[in-house]
Amino acid sequence: QVQLVESGGGLVQAGGSLRLSCAASGHSVSSLAMGWFRQAPGKEREFIAAIRWSGRTYYSESLKGRVTISRDNAQNTGYLQMSSLKPEDTAVYYCAARPDIGTNFYTGYAYWGQGTQVTVSS
Repeated sequence: QVQLVESGGGLVQAGGSLRLSCAASGHSVSSLAMGWFRQAPGKEREFIAAIRWSGRTYYSESLKGRVTISRDNAQNTGYLQMSSLKPEDTAVYYCAARPDIGTNFYTGYAYWGQGTQVTVSS
């Protein structure tokens, strides 16, 4: 079993930046790809970015350029740096993990954190 704990959410003004963290623990963390998703009230969950153990990254086209995903394998921690935040970025942000195999890293996540709220004020 894999446990994921997000942190770093909060209230930020439009135009500001925020870095989210995801601490991973449990079995075979070293073989996992990590991803970030978000879900706003009344909307479906949305893919943001993913990163493989090797460091290869995948981004949502709509958010690419404003977000950067990274990971520290030694610390079993993933990060999501967000900049130029807008009120429409307000959502619960989730960290997720899945086996680092295959070619489609936009879906197929088996492990999820509890989420962290990000609120962007105008």
